[in-house]
Amino acid sequence: MFSKNQRQWRAKPISEEEALRFRETMEELGFEDGSVLVHDSYLINLANADQEKWEKALDGFIDEIRRIETLGLKLLNFHPGAHLGLLESEAACRRVAEALDRAIEETEYARLVIENTSGAGTTLGSTFEEIALIISSSRFPDRIGCCIDTCHAHTAGYDLSTIDGFEAAIARFDSLVGLDKLWGMHLNDAKSSAGSHLDRHASLGAGTIGWETFDHIAGDGRFASIPLVLETIDESLWEAEVARLRWGRDGERAL
Repeated sequence: MFSKNQRQWRAKPISEEEALRFRETMEELGFEDGSVLVHDSYLINLANADQEKWEKALDGFIDEIRRIETLGLKLLNFHPGAHLGLLESEAACRRVAEALDRAIEETEYARLVIENTSGAGTTLGSTFEEIALIISSSRFPDRIGCCIDTCHAHTAGYDLSTIDGFEAAIARFDSLVGLDKLWGMHLNDAKSSAGSHLDRHASLGAGTIGWETFDHIAGDGRFASIPLVLETIDESLWEAEVARLRWGRDGERAL
């Protein structure tokens, strides 16, 4: 979910009445504060080398954090940004970490969740090494974790089309970042091939990853306590996709 229009900078503040109604609805539907993975605005680029634009992005990011804290939530998913060819990747990762530190100092408790990317253009976060560098460069690593988007990982070069390939990727993530830092996953199949760097989502089983991997993820106890967010493209298939994932997550044989 988004707490505001993801393609605009400004948004009306969340009122106390709206926040209360949201929390009551969460409770009625059985959602906990860690069950919802809120996504920030697509406009925010915390790797921008331009100081004025970086400050604007930082202000927008801090506002996003405060909005979810107002709603009683604790996970904010974000893209690490792009260096736009103006910084080396390592320097850009450290610039993102600086922004996260500033944001953490200005907010209360929310945890910041870096989403991996497909690696198109100058975007950061397509490798687990870059994600690890951002976290290790922060003064507040306890409030920073990661969300693995399966399409992004696959097209970035971690071939997830087999269970062995998925397990190799997770082992690499664990060695560099740590499974204790995996705070969510976006489940998407991929229209394009592994290593293509093309961010094109597909319905589960209709792309180059395949249902075998998603059945494996759904039934894996390591991911039982984190949000698994279906982010596929065909709304008419969502009910069936969710039903199959829940079947696997409840420990039954996938359909």
